[in-house]
Amino acid sequence: MGRLPTFARIVLGLIFVVFGLNGFFHFLPMPPLSGRTLDFFSGLSAVRYFFPLLFGVQVVGGALLLTGAFVSLGVVILAPVVVNIVLFHTFVDHKGLALAIVVGLLEFYLGFIARPYSDKIRQLFRL
Repeated sequence: MGRLPTFARIVLGLIFVVFGLNGFFHFLPMPPLSGRTLDFFSGLSAVRYFFPLLFGVQVVGGALLLTGAFVSLGVVILAPVVVNIVLFHTFVDHKGLALAIVVGLLEFYLGFIARPYSDKIRQLFRL
């Protein structure tokens, strides 16, 4: 296996572990929310289970990527999170769009291009 899949796996894993842990421990400052962003986050926080679930999924998925154990499972677990991150920054708040695109590209690369991970994930789409 080459260096690029390992680099992509570690970078994506670090992003999700750091931001997932930040959701629990709040060590990175959160910018003030307003407008549609405030409405979006207010709605999600009204359902008390959502953010702990989201941050837990991020930490677990990121840890799977960082450790190299069950990387394909980590990619699959993080896929709906990545889709929502990209859609949120595309349609609601454009400030984090660059990082969202990087995360989306890394996820796509690991899921559909990087071997051996992509081989296992492609099997999910076979009939």
